[in-house]
Amino acid sequence: MGGLPLHPAVVHIPLGLALVLPLFAVVGCIGLWKKWIPRRAWLAIVLAQAILLASGLFARYEGEEEEERVERIVGERNIEEHEDWAEIFLWAAAGSLLLSIFTLAGSEAAERWLATATVLASLVVAGLALQTGHSGGELVYVHGAASAYTKRAPPPAGSGTPTKAGPASTHFSDDDHD
Repeated sequence: MGGLPLHPAVVHIPLGLALVLPLFAVVGCIGLWKKWIPRRAWLAIVLAQAILLASGLFARYEGEEEEERVERIVGERNIEEHEDWAEIFLWAAAGSLLLSIFTLAGSEAAERWLATATVLASLVVAGLALQTGHSGGELVYVHGAASAYTKRAPPPAGSGTPTKAGPASTHFSDDDHD
């Protein structure tokens, strides 16, 4: 991809899935409770949860591949905060996947409650996806992580030197005024 990182592109898959999965889980849960859908239809929720987790793990891998390069710009503390949110997100996604599997594997009596628990877990995962995405967005838009892939990178994190907002911006210093 011409030297651009894959992480920013890949990360949209688990984040997008995390935000729509609660809607599908609610529909599936109601369908199970009301007996509108066969039990095997819940397999679609399990599959979506599995894709969410797999794509999240892939996004994490890609992020780790880029960590050293970006860390020079944004600082280790900022990267670690984003990594911590991503790890919590992945653990919650794994838990939600397990609940969705147990919904199929459990008894018919437990199915309703496990489906409901899956809906609640998917809501937690959606909230964590938003927080993880927000912390990643801060790395890019507040701390300048994207500049690790441009020709003119800002000074290292913590240097206190202001950076330009972009190619069209104008930055004047005291030396510019004669």
